Parts: sequence; structure tokens; C-alpha cells
Amino acid sequence: MSVVRSRRTRLPRALRAMLCAAPILLASCGGDDTSPPGTPVVTIGTESSNPDPDYASYLVTIDSMTLTRNDGTVVEPIVTPEIVDLEKLSSFSELVEAPAVPSGTYTSGTIVIDYTAASVWLHLGGVADFATLLDASGTVVTAASVPFTFDPANPLVITAGQSVRMNIDVDLEASNSITGTDPPVVQVQPFVVVSPAPVNQTQMRARGLFVTTNTVPSGFIMNIRPFYDLVSALGAVTVNTTASTYYNVNGVEYTGAAGLAAIQALQVSTTLAANGTLDDLSTITPSFNATSVYAGTSLESPLAEYLNGTVYSRTADLLNLRGVSYLTPDGQFTYLNVTPVEIGTGTVVSQDGVFAPGLTTNDISVGQQVTIAGQANVDATTGILLGMDATTGQVRLNPTRLWGTINSATANSASLDLLRIDNFALPGFDFAGTNSGAAAADPTAYQVNTGTTNVSTLTAGTLVSADGFVTPFGSAPPNFIATDITAGSAQPQQLVVEWIDGGATQPFEDYDVTRLIVNLKNGDLGSRHYIRTGPATLDLKSLPASPVITTIGADQADLQLAIGSQSLTTGVSVYNSVPPFIAALKSTLNGTNKVFRLVAYGRYNSATNTFVAAHIHVALEELTAT
Repeated sequence: MSVVRSRRTRLPRALRAMLCAAPILLASCGGDDTSPPGTPVVTIGTESSNPDPDYASYLVTIDSMTLTRNDGTVVEPIVTPEIVDLEKLSSFSELVEAPAVPSGTYTSGTIVIDYTAASVWLHLGGVADFATLLDASGTVVTAASVPFTFDPANPLVITAGQSVRMNIDVDLEASNSITGTDPPVVQVQPFVVVSPAPVNQTQMRARGLFVTTNTVPSGFIMNIRPFYDLVSALGAVTVNTTASTYYNVNGVEYTGAAGLAAIQALQVSTTLAANGTLDDLSTITPSFNATSVYAGTSLESPLAEYLNGTVYSRTADLLNLRGVSYLTPDGQFTYLNVTPVEIGTGTVVSQDGVFAPGLTTNDISVGQQVTIAGQANVDATTGILLGMDATTGQVRLNPTRLWGTINSATANSASLDLLRIDNFALPGFDFAGTNSGAAAADPTAYQVNTGTTNVSTLTAGTLVSADGFVTPFGSAPPNFIATDITAGSAQPQQLVVEWIDGGATQPFEDYDVTRLIVNLKNGDLGSRHYIRTGPATLDLKSLPASPVITTIGADQADLQLAIGSQSLTTGVSVYNSVPPFIAALKSTLNGTNKVFRLVAYGRYNSATNTFVAAHIHVALEELTAT
């Protein structure tokens, strides 16, 4: 067996292209395998489009990854440890790497997650609280090496001169159980699903270094540097832009050609990030379609610190943020419950994705999610962040998500009884001064401008989510301008069942290729057995019968059916069709293996009592030493 490290971790593709005169020469530009290379485009994300409401932050380190070819060759597409906030990756995906690896058919692999410096915070009563992580035996978690196996009928095939998407899904629902809240304790049994993934409309971020606009008709080439990494260059990507692409470069907003000109004027290796979707994978360099681009000080600067959080109160020019991600110029990334921020007339304000020059600090109000650049005030003794001075800095207004129930609605407005703002419960917010005349907004009658979305047919009490931006401070109502408002029943939902006391050997009443039915009378059934829609849960025991979980009616091209655990030799096995998944379920549930959690992602139909799911994950209880 040979081990081959990714060529991309040694030398960026864009630089290699300058050194290697033709694609065929790539095979001789480093590495121990002479197979002509292809490109696994590695992404991380759950694709559920809804952040897990249990977790405010879930910071771990993805330490490394290997892939095993069918001839025994092992390659390492990920060798650079990356700090990842897995909670953020439940609402979008991150383009992690695009390395050149030897072509061939890869059947399995491992991924190592380092929990040594993990920072996990739970949503508890409108605040975030730090949690201790324990494994199944009650020991503090340090690191986990999780094997995975591709569907034998759909392995990862790396083709010379081409790209193929591979997605990593660290399923928080299937990996964790909250076993205490005072103090917070989380039991961790990592469940990692790795699978070749379709090139669909999954929204993702591609962060990296600017290379050139040459050779790209409308766009640029960047080298991937994901998450908060400050040292790597992990593969080239061609970023395509259009006349409607939004740019925010060094605090200045543009659209179309003017924005592309601003990108072209950047120094090589300036950090930038593009939001959008993957495009063409027919060549060794993948392409990406960008709807928005952020570069220079609008994203990062060696002279500033950056915060991302939600404004929970405002008094004059003092903002108080909750749920704060804190990034320093040297790449240190931490999470904080609250942080005060000072703003002023010199603060530059912009709105993500919207060309709206002329915004001021008056446009920042309670409930708004923001990204802020400024100068940190740090305790000289403890090193703890005390606050930030952004009086000469920048504030980006980020899209914010609300959850609430309908009080009443017209063709272009709705009154909501708010439940959550960015997954924080309402007790965490002070709305003083948000309305005209310095009055406070009423969260039980929160006024939303729904724009062109007519929700007047929704009855009182209907759960909805609304994405958009909070109206300027002191100007409400309306309190919120929605770019999208959707009934909860039309949003992705999760069916979650947990078994306790070491798990269940026979957790199902029945299962075959058409259905999977949970036994709600099983003696090992835990207290978690519900269908979750945003912050709301529906107890399975309140239904007429245990719902039928089925893939019939789901997108068959997107099926991701997985079963396993870290302690199995095969790890987590993934299947992209139903018959082999059911066969694996029957052979695995042999009276020895026990199920820890079942998580299905899809939608519930109350009329038929069915849950139609494209993704079903069966996490087995980890075997512990006795």
C-alpha cells in the first residue's frame, strides 16, 4: 500500500500551471503516484439549509482526511488542519479544497476530528452557554478517527483532467446528545457522512486568495483558503461573475463590470470570498458561479479584528452583540456570548448582496445580524475581548432569519409572534428605541414587510420563517423587510429519534424498501422523538401512529442513506439507493449492534402521516471498553 499526499497541499494549482507547460505534465510535478491527476472538489455542509437550533456554535478542528483507492493506494486530500464551526455549516456549505490527486476509483477513507480545543455553545433561554463534550463512556473527548465507506455502486471516481464533487457532512443531530443543561453537557459520537455529491444549487462560500482576472472572460481565478486559514493555498477555482454580481471591496460597493475592475486592481494573494454555486467540473480546474464577492478589508485585514453576531440591544452609538464569532488578524477564532461595539459617524455601513450606497449607522437595529471590522479592546491580563471600537471601521448588514407564528397577514405584510431571531430566543433581546418615537418594538406583534410574497392565505398560528433585514433603528414599523417568507411546513424538517441505556437492538416496527417505521413503544426509547421545524417540535407520540419514513417522493438523485459508527471497521457506510441500504440495515441490526440515533431530513405530510426524506442517517451506539 502506498500513501500519496495531495499535490495541491504542496503547491497551488494556479502556480503549478505557470510551472507546468501542459496538463499532462502535472503528473510529474510532485507526488509518489504517476497516475494522471483529477480533482476532488471537497465541500463541507449538511445542505439542510436550517441551522441546528440547539447549538449556537460548534467549533472543532478537521484535522486530516484520507481516501483509499481500490488498489490500496491511500491519498491525503486534506492534510492541513482547519478550524470549522459546524453549526454555521448547517445553513450553507464551504468549498474546502480542490486538490489534484491520482485518478482512480476510491472506495473508502477516514476523517479525523480534533476536539481538544473544541468550543461548543448551546442555545439556552436566549443566551449561549459553553458545553463540556464527553464520549459514550463519559470521558472528555479529544480526537476521533471516523472511517467511512462509499456506496459500492457509487464510489468516488477521480478521472484524469476532470473534477468531481465530494461532500463531507458531520451531522450534528446524529452525532450529539445533550445530556445536561446545568451545567451544559453534550455526549459526542461523531457521525460523518462522506459521499460523491451532485453539482446542484447548494449555496456555498469559496474563500481564498486572488490570483488573476486574465483568461477568464468575466470573473477571476482564486486559490482556495477555506474557513479561517491564513497559510494554505488548496487548489485553484475559476470564479464566474455576471452583470448582477454584487461586490464589496475595501468597504466600497459595486455591481457588474465596476466590481470586477475593483477585483482586478487588487494585489495578488488578497483574501476574498465568493458566495454562489458550483458550476462546471469538466476540467481539472472547477468553476464557481458567484452572486456576491467580498474582498480586502470588507472581509479581512491584518490591521483589524472582525466580529459576527446579532444585535440584541442598542443605546445611541453602542451596540451589544450576542452569539459573537471573533476573528483576529493572526487567525485566532473564538466564540463569545456577548460583546459591546462602539460605532460612530466614521463607520462605513453596507448591506450584503444589495447595492445600497449611502447607508449609515442609523440602519443598524436590534435583531440585525452583522459583520463588524474594528479595533479590539482586550484585557491586558486575561486576553479576554472586552469590546470593539468600530468608529472608523466597517459594518456589513448580513441576512437575518426570523421564526414566528402568524397573527394576521395581508398581501404584502404580516404580523408575527416572534419565536427566534437567528435561533436566539426572545428573552435575549431588548427592543428599546427600535420604533418611531423611541418606542420599543413588540415581539408579539412584530410587523414584517413581505414584499412580493403574499402570505394572506396563511391562517393565524401558522409557523413561518422570514429572511431579510431589520428596518433602521428608530423607524419601525414595519420592523423587518423580508426578502423571503415561507411557511414552516415548506421548509426542510428533521425527524429525530434517540435511544438510551446503550441504544436499541430492534428500534423499528418494520422496514423495507418502501418504508421505515420507528417502534415508539421500545423500552430503550429516549425523550427525544419529534419532527423539528425550525425551533418548533412535534412529538411523534402525539400522532395517530408512528409516521412512515419513506424515500418515495424524494429526489432520487439526491438520496444519502447512511448507517454505522466510528467503532465499526467500515465506519459510516453510505448508500445512494434504497435496496442496499435496507440490506445493510438488516445485516447490521443482528442483535449485537444498537442504534443511538435516527435522523431523517425531509418534509412531513400530516394528511398521510408520512415523512418523505432524501437523507436518512442511522447512527449506531459506539462500542466502549469494558
